Amino acid sequence: MARAHSAVFVDLDRTLLRGASGPILQAALMAEGVLSPGRQVPGDHLLYAFYDRFGETTPFIALARAAARVMRGRSVEETRRAGKSAAARLVDLVQPYALEALAEHRRAGRSLVLATTTPIDLIDALAVLLGFDAVVATRYEIDDGHYTGRLDGGFVWGAGKRSAVRRWASEQHVDLAASHAYSDSLFDVPLLDMVGHPHPLNADPRLAAFALARRWPLEYWDRAPGVPSILGLQPYDLIRPFVRTESFPYARFDITGIDHVPPSGPVLLAANHRSYFDVAALAIVAARIGRPVRFMGKQELFDAPVIGRIARALGGIPVDRDAHSGAPMREAAAALRAGEVVLVLPQGTIPRGEAFFDPVLTGKTGVARLAAETGAAVVPIGVWGTERVWPRSSSIPIMTTVLRPPRVTVTVGAPVSLAGEDAVADTEAVMAAIVDLLPGEAHVEHKPTADELSRTRPRR
Repeated sequence: MARAHSAVFVDLDRTLLRGASGPILQAALMAEGVLSPGRQVPGDHLLYAFYDRFGETTPFIALARAAARVMRGRSVEETRRAGKSAAARLVDLVQPYALEALAEHRRAGRSLVLATTTPIDLIDALAVLLGFDAVVATRYEIDDGHYTGRLDGGFVWGAGKRSAVRRWASEQHVDLAASHAYSDSLFDVPLLDMVGHPHPLNADPRLAAFALARRWPLEYWDRAPGVPSILGLQPYDLIRPFVRTESFPYARFDITGIDHVPPSGPVLLAANHRSYFDVAALAIVAARIGRPVRFMGKQELFDAPVIGRIARALGGIPVDRDAHSGAPMREAAAALRAGEVVLVLPQGTIPRGEAFFDPVLTGKTGVARLAAETGAAVVPIGVWGTERVWPRSSSIPIMTTVLRPPRVTVTVGAPVSLAGEDAVADTEAVMAAIVDLLPGEAHVEHKPTADELSRTRPRR
């Protein structure tokens, strides 16, 4: 007897994908001549908009069930071609963190199964493209290369999806008690309840209430773990309007080069570190970018009662240097693979003593290694003057300079070209690019006074 193993069953619309696949599949069917514009349901764009917002409804599923009759006499080959052409566009709808989550299951040895009501001939190409091992989906009966208008087996929805998954699991010797299932819909409760590890994901309001009663944690693949959302807005979106230069009247900012940050795709922002006030200066940069920015910071920041929760909600990645764990790098890499922006200070900490005045900056290889692993663009940022606002020797910023605020310059440079073969050499290139963005005084050898040296050390 074959040994049982586990699997992961993933719903399609509003679970693996951000919304409904219907509009893209329908357009592909029309492009292949399988359907004509006259076959559209009046106001279907409103139906899909409602679906994307609130999830499945019984009338919507009734239309999906009736689609088998609409496809009567249609070519199977043309329909499959439509599925292949739609796959490339559907990939763009995949939730940012979906593939990373599925990769974790793959590394754990679980089979990946797409379990959907969508007809298999339309969705099989996407499943292959995304690396799924199998598809459990609705099948239309075929006769002589054309659809008959009837279902081949049951309608894979609700209890029907549970039955189809159970049959597949029995045939493949899959242990359902050790398996996982992801869905957004209340109508998939039969499936979620059948596996040992249910995952309500992007749950519709009804499933969210049910999950709360069952103590199932709600999950999301559209943002990093730990980052909440209110009406589709992350804390970054809520805080962004208030992060402005006017919020810090005791400093005068000169910020340039924001347009060097790519508007989409994975980006590593690499900045030098001179002061605790760097956080404020770089927060203004993050607000102006217009994209949520995650950041790597010391564990101590995340341990603080209030600030720590805010930092985590903003997508911060804690780094515990004493633990020597690879978890922060894995989390940062996952964010980059999801197409996000991650801010890193390669120096790791504010230099002390004479090192603070060294024109040559050195850094750790984390940025270079992340760039090589994920293909992220590396954008250098040169920060200067923050130490005049908040020297390391002070426990709080100097806020008595409102009438004559010190100047803080933040210069964002063009992405650095890295070979991706030598992390040390690439790190040197990144640090050199940062130095090039600093003002002239940063490039001059300087013999610090005793008072200047004292300001670079933490207050005892």
